[in-house]
Amino acid sequence: MVRRFDWLSAKWRVSRYFRCKLRLWQSFGLAILVVLAFPHASFSSSTPPADSTQAKNILILYAFSDPHIFAPVDSFKSAVRERVPGPVNFFVEYMESQRLEDPGYEKSLSETFRHTYGGQHLDVVIVATIPALQFAMAHRQELFPGVPIVFNHIDARRVPKQGVWPGITGVTETVDVHGSVDLVFRLQPDTHNVAVIAGTTGYEKYWLGVLHRELSSRSENVKVLDLVGLPSNELMQRVSQFPPHTAVFFLLTPQLSAQPVLGTYELIEEIGRRVPTYCMFFPNYCIDREGIGGSFADLEEQNVKTAELVARIFSGEKPENIPVVHDSGARTVADSRQLTRWKLSESRLPPGSIVLFRPPSAWQQHKLLILVSAAVIVFQLLLILGLLRERSGKRRTVIRLTESEERFRVMADSAPTLIWMTDVNGGFTYLNQRTLDFTRAAPDALRNGGWQSFIHPDDLRGVLETNASALRRREGFSKEFRLRRHDGVYRWMFDVSAPRLRKDGSFAGFIGSIIDISDQKTATEALTKLGGRLMEAQETERNLIARELHDDICQRLAMLSCKIENAMEHPASSSEGHHDDMKEIWDQCSNLAGDVQKLSHELHSSILDHLGLAAAADNFCAEFSQQHDVRVEFTQQSVPNSLSRDASLSLFRILQETLRNAFKHSGVRLFHVCLAGTPCELTLQVRDQGIGFDVRKARVNGGLGLISMQERVSLLHGSVVIESSPHQGTKIEVSIPLGESGVETAKKASAG
Repeated sequence: MVRRFDWLSAKWRVSRYFRCKLRLWQSFGLAILVVLAFPHASFSSSTPPADSTQAKNILILYAFSDPHIFAPVDSFKSAVRERVPGPVNFFVEYMESQRLEDPGYEKSLSETFRHTYGGQHLDVVIVATIPALQFAMAHRQELFPGVPIVFNHIDARRVPKQGVWPGITGVTETVDVHGSVDLVFRLQPDTHNVAVIAGTTGYEKYWLGVLHRELSSRSENVKVLDLVGLPSNELMQRVSQFPPHTAVFFLLTPQLSAQPVLGTYELIEEIGRRVPTYCMFFPNYCIDREGIGGSFADLEEQNVKTAELVARIFSGEKPENIPVVHDSGARTVADSRQLTRWKLSESRLPPGSIVLFRPPSAWQQHKLLILVSAAVIVFQLLLILGLLRERSGKRRTVIRLTESEERFRVMADSAPTLIWMTDVNGGFTYLNQRTLDFTRAAPDALRNGGWQSFIHPDDLRGVLETNASALRRREGFSKEFRLRRHDGVYRWMFDVSAPRLRKDGSFAGFIGSIIDISDQKTATEALTKLGGRLMEAQETERNLIARELHDDICQRLAMLSCKIENAMEHPASSSEGHHDDMKEIWDQCSNLAGDVQKLSHELHSSILDHLGLAAAADNFCAEFSQQHDVRVEFTQQSVPNSLSRDASLSLFRILQETLRNAFKHSGVRLFHVCLAGTPCELTLQVRDQGIGFDVRKARVNGGLGLISMQERVSLLHGSVVIESSPHQGTKIEVSIPLGESGVETAKKASAG
């Protein structure tokens, strides 16, 4: 609250401050002119300027312990540092003037200051109010001998007219007792009683006498009630007994060391709620504390002028040569809320008064509504102008759209693809000329569902399902199908579409293009056949290697093992060490024979040829479990015995590759393998609960195992489904068709 008052009161100080700055600049300009006019003139000063590089030390003594009474000390520090070059150190002490009349307190205070600042070099001492000045003068020689003293917040009536004390200068303030009393009778001309609440210190008694003299000169009918030094409970009791038409002057200064039931601030607030209350000085504890106001000096002006005197002393001037500076006078300050509360007319205030906390004006209260209304009006005017402009530009837009549509038609008809558009229901709304030339059908015949007759019967169902799904999801799609040309030949086509959106983001249909991929299909099938033949050659080579390993190497190693075993059973005269070496050789040869045999089974399983896919898969799972110390659970159901060699071998290789990858990457030791058959297809499923992987990234990276698996299944016209995600396990399901339309058909196609 105190800060709010200081900030608002600063508004009427700013102009006076800048006038002072203007006079300083005028003086500076005059000095420059003199130097230019008399370049050979010499100027000397009896006192050399101070060294600006050395830090200055300033001690500030406030007579009251409450720092909120005066202007903020930070503003004084800023004012000094703006005017003094170099660093400045500040030391601030708050005394209690109410206790300075106690010799013991004054003595202990001086001893404390001597102990604190005895070894400290001080350049200037600032004292605020007359009690602080009296203390500084009484103890100057023992505390800070020879140090210049600058005072402020002292009424001009308390400074000697013939001059100030040696080594002392300062700034006076106007304690406008007359103005404060005049304010009471301006606002309340029917006042009959004036109660004065004050303390018992000499400072308060002095101003109590001044106030008495001012009131006695007003009217003989005004009765003065002195409430001096009363405890808070008795004081509030006396206040409650005040007769009507009574005003209160509050002169009691706050003392932080004493904490009664009702402190100084609580007292003025309680009294201000019951009786109109005024203040004579210290506006910071009167305004915004239920007090009406008074005539006050400018506290910030005291700081500025005091800082200017400090700067002059630091520049080399002696304090006794600097005349005392007087302030610009007091000004009435009133609280608008209290004027309203006591029904006091603001028009009775003296001219130039400052009224704080005035209720906001109509503009301040309804500024937002006024601005919004004005903005709405302006918006409506702009909207009308925009509509008129839009109306005139609409014709130009229609012309541009017509030209744009014509350009699109020319471009679409010239494109080497079949271009089409549909509405929100999937019905054709546009077909380019190349589409009509490809089918040689009338546009209406294609738009009304007739296009379905041009789709190959085996592909029609898939096309319809893809279209229906895209309409539901309203997302782009692509598909392959066979389309009948006008000469009756079916051509493989690749259709790509994207959704059309209106300006508001709503769905308007699809637009797509169809390209002929028959030649690509032929090339792909040729590559697929070539891949199948390469795989078949690879299997033939593996079969050869397996026979060689089994019939040659394994037989010879077995014979070697038998000879070594026979030598051990009928040893010659040999040492025990020779016997151990022979046994180790036998063990190694036996292990080698077993490893070669395992390799032979992996390259080509004889069980697959003789017992079929189910037995070979079961045997491989058992060997895999034993070899890698894992658990593979194998199940089978309705696996046909008459399965073709291509299908059996492909599924067996896929099982090998899948289990190896699962053991290598899953991080678990339990795997499930299921081989199940139906009249139409055969399914191989491998599952684990391992760490899983990102299927999309795996397809993009194109690992050799995945590519080989897909190539094998593609040769059999089957499908591969991979379900996996990080930390969710993996399931791979391979399905191949059975019967004449499946594996046998593929086999005949490959043979042909």
